[in-house]
Amino acid sequence: MSELGFIPETAREIDNVRERCRRTVRKRAVLAAGVSAVPIPGVDVVSDLSLFAKLVDEVNQAFGLTPEQIDRLKPKHKLIAYQAAMGVGGMLVGKLVSRELLMAVFKRVGVKSAAKSAAKFVPFAGQVVAAGIGYAVFRHLGYQHVEACASVAKQLRAAGPGD
Repeated sequence: MSELGFIPETAREIDNVRERCRRTVRKRAVLAAGVSAVPIPGVDVVSDLSLFAKLVDEVNQAFGLTPEQIDRLKPKHKLIAYQAAMGVGGMLVGKLVSRELLMAVFKRVGVKSAAKSAAKFVPFAGQVVAAGIGYAVFRHLGYQHVEACASVAKQLRAAGPGD
């Protein structure tokens, strides 16, 4: 284990983890889109929250940025991790993911979610539109989280060994 614990060692490793996580985001976005196409209002919200919570945990884990992993860092690196997360808007980096926290994230893209829900009331075409919006929103939020984690990991690597 390195000075920085579970955080990828090199820029190349960070990029590899980033790409692996982006593939996971796309796979989960497809699942979210499938549920969005179900013509029952509200089912997609519950599913999106559950899928996204699992995704955030997996991405944090892949980058060595779960709360437990960050707690194992030296004080200097803990501070850098949290400051870097705040600086890149990484609201979910290094955090225990709660339903309330995820609701706040999804509310930031509320207009698209409202359009997705409204589209369900139009037979077939509305379900296709809802699925497309569901995919786009989930992928966008997932990619944002992956990029925030990659940025934090890069800043931690740049800081070098702790005291």
